[in-house]
Amino acid sequence: MLLKDKVILITGSSTGIGAAVARRCIAQGAQVMVHGRHQERMAALCDELGSSAHYVIASLEETSTPKKLVQATMDAFGAIHGLVNNAAIYPRNDIDTLTSDLFDDILQINVKAPLFLTKEVVHAFRKQKTGGSIVNIGSINAYCGQSDLLCYSMSKGALMTMTRNLADSLGREKIRLNQLNVGWTPTENEIALKKQEGLSEDWQTNIPTVYAPIGALQSPENVAAHVVFWLSDDSVPTNGAVYEVEQYPIIGRNRINDLTNV
Repeated sequence: MLLKDKVILITGSSTGIGAAVARRCIAQGAQVMVHGRHQERMAALCDELGSSAHYVIASLEETSTPKKLVQATMDAFGAIHGLVNNAAIYPRNDIDTLTSDLFDDILQINVKAPLFLTKEVVHAFRKQKTGGSIVNIGSINAYCGQSDLLCYSMSKGALMTMTRNLADSLGREKIRLNQLNVGWTPTENEIALKKQEGLSEDWQTNIPTVYAPIGALQSPENVAAHVVFWLSDDSVPTNGAVYEVEQYPIIGRNRINDLTNV
């Protein structure tokens, strides 16, 4: 088992990629602290996951939340060995619809919260003298991004630089940070959003090969398998990597992505 006896904290894990990561971590021998904002969802997920999982309800808009999440993990399991910074928001905006408040909201959840969670986890690793692994869930939008994801794309670019900067300074303490820049993945929220934007009820089952060369989009479970590898000792000593979880090469591809025509 890749994560035997490891304790992993996963943010934004009530559904989608985060929930898939929690399931995969437990299947690989870990104990997990899952996090979200909805009591019923979190309770249901932990009922499914069993005694190896606990949950915390907290908003990443609150500056006290990073310390709260790490402390809750330590209280529940007595240690912490890994963090998955998965939680993010992606409201649509471009240069014309951008507002100061919206910018602040996106940067708070997508950049500031992961940074301060990392700070708290690093302090815990140091106190334990164990080292540890942090996996940041980024996006291929970090390289440019679609036109109506201006602030989201910026936030994932900032997360990428944070990953590399901290990996460079913390590697000597056996603390690793790596980022997965994830491509298009039909989570529950993504499926609902695309329907609101005018796509068909079953849009995710009819994807042109320009977006999905294998004939289907990757699933949250596909992404979770990569996350577990980067959390595990099997990925040692790699540190500061930005790894593209996509089914085509990002660098070198030059395509016009008009997703409304899917």
